[in-house]
Amino acid sequence: MGEAERGEAAPRLRISFWCSNGHETQPSFASDAQVPETWDCPRCGFPAGQDRDSPPDPPRTEPYKTHLAYVRERRSDADGEAILAEALAKLRGEI
Repeated sequence: MGEAERGEAAPRLRISFWCSNGHETQPSFASDAQVPETWDCPRCGFPAGQDRDSPPDPPRTEPYKTHLAYVRERRSDADGEAILAEALAKLRGEI
């Protein structure tokens, strides 16, 4: 199917977005579409903004925590000892 058979193309705008690594991407939008404030950089995945001098900050990622790490955040060593002593007492039939 040729271009002439498809009809007229909608008018478009090319908007530049820059990420914190300095990558520039220029997606095209329909001229009557609402342009988003941020766009994901196709090279690094960081958010990109329209202001070249102050691009959006990259997202902060928290390191992976194990179940034990979360438990240690909630419980002190004394709490853990008390829970362990209670569980052992139940197993021994003392409670």
